[in-house]
Amino acid sequence: MRKRTYWKNGHGYLWSVMFTLVALCFTGCKDDDEQGAAAFDPNKPIVITDFTPKEGGYGSNLILYGQNFGNDLSRTRVTVGGKTAKVITVKGNSLYCTIPSKAYDGDIQLSVLDENGEVIASAEAEERFQYQKKWLVSTFIGKRYENSSDFEEKDGPFDDCGGFKDMYWFSFDPKSNFDCLYYVKHTKTVRKIDLASEYVTSFNVGENFERGFAINWTEDADQNMVISDDTGKGSSKPGGYILSRTGDNSINAGWAVALKLPNAESVNGAMVRPGSGEYYFSCYYGSEVYRLNFGETDATVGFVNPRSKAVLRMIPHPSGKYAYVMQYNQHYIARVTYDQAKGTFVNPLPMAGQDGSAGWQDGVGTKAKMNHPTQGVFVKNPNYAGQDDEYDFYFCDEGNHCVRVMTPAGRVTTYAGRGNNSTSGGYADGELRTEARFSSPLAIAYDEKRNCFYIGDNGNKVIRKIALEGSEDEEVENETKEDSENDGELSE
Repeated sequence: MRKRTYWKNGHGYLWSVMFTLVALCFTGCKDDDEQGAAAFDPNKPIVITDFTPKEGGYGSNLILYGQNFGNDLSRTRVTVGGKTAKVITVKGNSLYCTIPSKAYDGDIQLSVLDENGEVIASAEAEERFQYQKKWLVSTFIGKRYENSSDFEEKDGPFDDCGGFKDMYWFSFDPKSNFDCLYYVKHTKTVRKIDLASEYVTSFNVGENFERGFAINWTEDADQNMVISDDTGKGSSKPGGYILSRTGDNSINAGWAVALKLPNAESVNGAMVRPGSGEYYFSCYYGSEVYRLNFGETDATVGFVNPRSKAVLRMIPHPSGKYAYVMQYNQHYIARVTYDQAKGTFVNPLPMAGQDGSAGWQDGVGTKAKMNHPTQGVFVKNPNYAGQDDEYDFYFCDEGNHCVRVMTPAGRVTTYAGRGNNSTSGGYADGELRTEARFSSPLAIAYDEKRNCFYIGDNGNKVIRKIALEGSEDEEVENETKEDSENDGELSE
């Protein structure tokens, strides 16, 4: 996982705005002093004498200085690393533009074009721009339908699988090496996203299954799928099911109901504790969170939540020492610590956010505000190496249409998306904070193999991806290299 510096992340947008204003003022003053607004002179060469800054990433500001740039924006082209930059202003001896994406090589070239768009003169800077890769949001899979009545959800390859809706919970099959991502819908259906074959399939759990809410996995060697069922009030149906692997690895099915969990109404929050493997689940109409050992028929009270009629999502820390309880309809995150002597998690304590107070605000503990926090995932932070807790916690903030991150100390910052208490979401790919927009994100998963996040963007009905720029290109290069090596082995 990438290194994070929270001061920079929190103030990066403000710094960008300040730089832009200073750059424009400085460019204007320099042009006035040198009378740099002259038109391009075809009898003189274009010369790039300097540029600033010397390094940056996609969307960064760049100012070029030199001679004979001209003053016609429509006939000026700048490329950085072979990629076309957006030119904002050109005034003879200076030019202001923004860095394009994937400008890895860093060579800077300025060209003046004729009325037909043909290059009539150009120059290249002697020094190279040091391009820094950024984490960006992209649309991974799914068709976004402008007209909701046209929406279609179907099995098929990534480029023809329709859209995605009701993405309540993402979870990787622990035996798939991060190649099979499942998500449970708030219906009878579970969908499988096969990243290796780039194919999407669906299956129904069973006739009595009503509304899926969370996916977990048993801790035994089989590592079977555990799905909680958000049944209706007064239901006498099972509160969840254990699905066993049938050995069928085709694109269809592959799972069968092996065990019905105890009857329970409206199960939402559910988790399996790493290490010991006991199962915890909550029921909407009660405040108790129950503890169950798989194979036993009776569940006991593990801990008590502060409120009944609470929609919970529970995510255990990889160590099993504690878990976060996402208090969805009370807008805060609580923490439950595992008591080794009692063999259970103990009652929750507030970790971040304000009980019953929705809003958007970055901060520590109760200074932070959120609006319907949903699923989260622990991701190891290399900056914490050697500390007691080496994980940050990334989670979807549905009502604020963004992805947040929380440190082990409870500091919450906005990682990607708008995060401005907006009443409606948006849709845009690009830089994490300044460009990317989400609409009611609910589900999140971290892919350790590919070092990226997948976001269930429910409002837009597509799956988004957050990854380091160029990671897809590197994957293709690695696959090509492996294919070449395999071909070589076969030829021998």
